[in-house]
Amino acid sequence: MTAISIVESLTTEFELPSWLQQCMLKQQSDQADPHTDLICRAFDFAFKLHEGQYRKSGEPYIAHPVAVAGLLRDLGGDDVTIAAGFLHDIVEDTEVTPEQIEELFGTDVRRLVEGVTKLSKFNFSSTTERQAENFRRMFLAMAKDIRVIIVKLADRLHNMRTLEHLKPEKQERISRETREIFAPLANRLGIGRFKWELEDLCFKYLEPDDYNKIKAFIAERRDSREARIEQMTETLRSRLDKLGIKVLELKGRPKHLYGIYQKMQRQNKEFEEIYDIAALRIIVEKNDECYRSLAVVHDAFKPIPGRFKDYIGLPKPNRYQSLHTTVVGLNGRPLEVQIRTMEMHHIAEYGIAAHWKYKETGSSNTQMSSDDEKFTWLRQLLDWQNDLKDAQEYIESLKDNLFEDDVYVFTPKGDVVVLAQGATPVDFAYRIHTEIGNHMKGARVNGRWSALDIPLNNGDIVEIITQNNSHPNIDWLNFVVSPTARNRIRQWYKRSNRDENISRGRGLLEKEMGKSGMDSLLKSESMQITAQRCNYQSVDDLIADLGYGEVTLNQVVNRLREVIKEQQPVEEVTQQQEIANLSSSLTTEVPISKGSKSPIAGVEGLLYHIAGCCKPLPGEPIIGVVTRSSRGISIHRQGCSNVEQIPGDRLVPVNWNPIDEQGRPLTYPVDIQIEALDRVGVLKDILSRFSDQNINVRNAGVKTSPNKPALIYLSLDIRDRQQFEYTIKRVKNMSDIINIRRVSQGDN
Repeated sequence: MTAISIVESLTTEFELPSWLQQCMLKQQSDQADPHTDLICRAFDFAFKLHEGQYRKSGEPYIAHPVAVAGLLRDLGGDDVTIAAGFLHDIVEDTEVTPEQIEELFGTDVRRLVEGVTKLSKFNFSSTTERQAENFRRMFLAMAKDIRVIIVKLADRLHNMRTLEHLKPEKQERISRETREIFAPLANRLGIGRFKWELEDLCFKYLEPDDYNKIKAFIAERRDSREARIEQMTETLRSRLDKLGIKVLELKGRPKHLYGIYQKMQRQNKEFEEIYDIAALRIIVEKNDECYRSLAVVHDAFKPIPGRFKDYIGLPKPNRYQSLHTTVVGLNGRPLEVQIRTMEMHHIAEYGIAAHWKYKETGSSNTQMSSDDEKFTWLRQLLDWQNDLKDAQEYIESLKDNLFEDDVYVFTPKGDVVVLAQGATPVDFAYRIHTEIGNHMKGARVNGRWSALDIPLNNGDIVEIITQNNSHPNIDWLNFVVSPTARNRIRQWYKRSNRDENISRGRGLLEKEMGKSGMDSLLKSESMQITAQRCNYQSVDDLIADLGYGEVTLNQVVNRLREVIKEQQPVEEVTQQQEIANLSSSLTTEVPISKGSKSPIAGVEGLLYHIAGCCKPLPGEPIIGVVTRSSRGISIHRQGCSNVEQIPGDRLVPVNWNPIDEQGRPLTYPVDIQIEALDRVGVLKDILSRFSDQNINVRNAGVKTSPNKPALIYLSLDIRDRQQFEYTIKRVKNMSDIINIRRVSQGDN
């Protein structure tokens, strides 16, 4: 079928965009070039393979890859990227192999298509494990070629645009994953236009009532808002012209809906109380004109103290640059003003896509280089992602790492170090170098000695004091916030006690399966595959982490059973019998089912209690300890200081059972201490945050001293770690909160 006939065949069901029609017609003419040829061949190939396939909306399936390719073209993608947009679903939805794609379209196109192909062929025991493995592979693919995630984001954006045709439960699942992972990814890459639209679309499906309410309010106030902004625009344009500042663009725009909603939640306000729902953007030619324009804005309108941010002098990690200030505009309403150059604006809209990197050979492979600062956050993800074996912990750490709440601190030499919100001197030390963290003795912040668990603030100058015989303290795991620091501390303890951990892990396996044949099993191919499935390089690494408590006995045995079952059809007869014998010895698996009466898997039929010292929550790694009293098994958080000296024969591998969705979820006690500015009503405002999440506050106490912050002690009933972390983050965002921490028994 020729390009002309394809265009004609689709006009009744689906109209090709004009850019693609022109591309195909150009290919038929004498003006054809290699770049156009690759794009047209990719479309032609995708069209033929998707012919007869339809989306849930009823339109031809080819409409989706065409839309994805169009989004990539709008971002300035090259021919390889656009071709990958056409072909990104081919491997998953047809019989075409990656090898065939490479043969027809080249190595680069194959790499991009493979990078965004869904990993449906893997069988994992839970949705969380499948999702975690998906993300691990996606980030590895990103490290090889950053265009992988650009194609994936375009794919996700168009799917979100057409989400109304799916069932409500699927809409919610996809929207939640998009909000938690893909929108923050777009932000990290600086692609503002993708980030804003993704967030608003998620908002539409996850909080439809709030979405429609805010949308209606903005529409009602549109006329008065536009008239007010127009007056301010004319005033500023006249003043800037008098100073000879050439203005390339000066206009207002409403803020995106989800951003307004977030502000309402953060400040605990109704929509009627939010005034700055619009922003004014000034685009000039040169950097120095940005600062001159800022002076004009502050001279014309009264600036609001504390609302100025200089992202030109100190850019965001995604390379975003702009001056932000908020002024009191007409009618006394606050208005945010953003000032930037056209180059800065282009980066704010397109992010990393505004600076595609090319090899000296001319290939458009955007491989991450070691000295490229804009990929620092991605290198950090790759540094620690293989160390996190627990799927839930990996997903949660990934979410925390992607969000943009960063703190900018300085080394004594003046170098800027970007850390996550709430980062401590220990996080800083491990961010500089692993050995600095491992030999850290103390820290000076702004020239003064500082406690190691005190969060750092923007502008702090941090100096780390090291000593050769110093080593990490296991208590640091209670307050560090970066996955890098947490994993380096764990690695140090695992390395220091590796032989002991291997011995303990082997002992756990022997108790479960018997000593007979243990040496052969540990050296077998089945065990090696099991280690790889659990994301370990070797069997010894797996056994060491089993002894350390990083992975549970139940997980290892279940994964080993899966491997044995997969191998059975292709093994020799004699080997089959050996495997059958081994499989029969694994029948002591701890059951994990929704119908289980116990929330803890591994203690069925036994007396147990939640340890009062660390008070673990569902979602946190746990370990059981056989008590010497009549209280049975005590359930602790892994890493609890009271478990450190317990001999291995008293430790029991346990984990959380899924919550019974039909029954009432259990709650667990958690104690916290909040340091806050002492003002009237602060406790009431804090308690409202917990009330909003249906969290019961069992006990509350307040301690105040003259000229000092108030100390608030609360005892909460919490459902799981996710609920706790989400609510604590909301409390932290209150302007009066200085510090908040979880309290264990024995803390001062």
